[in-house]
Amino acid sequence: MEVPTTHQTVMPYLMLNGALKFIDFTKNVFDAELITSMHKLHEDGETVRHSEITIGGSTIMFTDATKDWKPQTANLFIYVDNADETYKKALASGASTLMELSNQDYGRTCGVTDPFGNVWWITSSVNR
Repeated sequence: MEVPTTHQTVMPYLMLNGALKFIDFTKNVFDAELITSMHKLHEDGETVRHSEITIGGSTIMFTDATKDWKPQTANLFIYVDNADETYKKALASGASTLMELSNQDYGRTCGVTDPFGNVWWITSSVNR
């Protein structure tokens, strides 16, 4: 089986209200990079037909929801260098708290809901 270079065997595909703003959110909070060769807009120039970002080597595909394709969001677990800093960035970018920062046996973690309805479980791992 051959998988394209920027892809993994399994990847999320989100259908969002406000996909262009989702790009800004993920860039601001998670330092996401837009894969420009995969960024396609509809004829109106404002709605995303298909787009992809990478965060730390993982790809997320997404599109704007339509009347035929309703919004479909996800729960995403993400490892970051510093959960405290990332949590602050998420809140400053419009996310709301689902679970406050806490220390767990697997790391420092919190949960936020982004402005598009996705839940992000933000975690800094502990040395094991």
